[in-house]
Amino acid sequence: MQVPAELEARIDEAITHYPVSKRSAVLPVLHLLQEHFRFISEEAVTWTAAKLGLEPVQVLEVVTFYPGFRQEAPGKVHIRVCRTLACAMAGSYELMDKFCETAGIDRSAINHHHPIGVGTDGKYSIEFVECLASCGSAPVCLVEEDLHEKVEPARASEVLAKYSA
Repeated sequence: MQVPAELEARIDEAITHYPVSKRSAVLPVLHLLQEHFRFISEEAVTWTAAKLGLEPVQVLEVVTFYPGFRQEAPGKVHIRVCRTLACAMAGSYELMDKFCETAGIDRSAINHHHPIGVGTDGKYSIEFVECLASCGSAPVCLVEEDLHEKVEPARASEVLAKYSA
């Protein structure tokens, strides 16, 4: 894994905020790596461990504990659909189904062991996530980093059309 110098400089700066224990810097380092590479690969785990003087398992336990870290490459456009109570009651499961149908993603292949579904063309990927902190405007989803509120399942194709370029 080749970490660009600019990214490594940002990582080095983040580590300085944790002078007592470099282990405390695992989360910010992983966030920076995922922001750049879009997921945390095995190589990223090994690189992070070496950078912080840790065993790879100590980094992997963080990656596997927090659901915000992806261990599989997402599509070019990543969709996150909230599935917590307010959104579920407002139709987020139906929204997930409609996004999958629109994006050509096999909904049946998404499960606990494979939480991200990727379309056959690699353009879109989708996953259920826990609360996106917008319960009053349910159902909600994130497409890339854009929050979409009160998304009716019938509008799934309209939402994705904004990202088709």
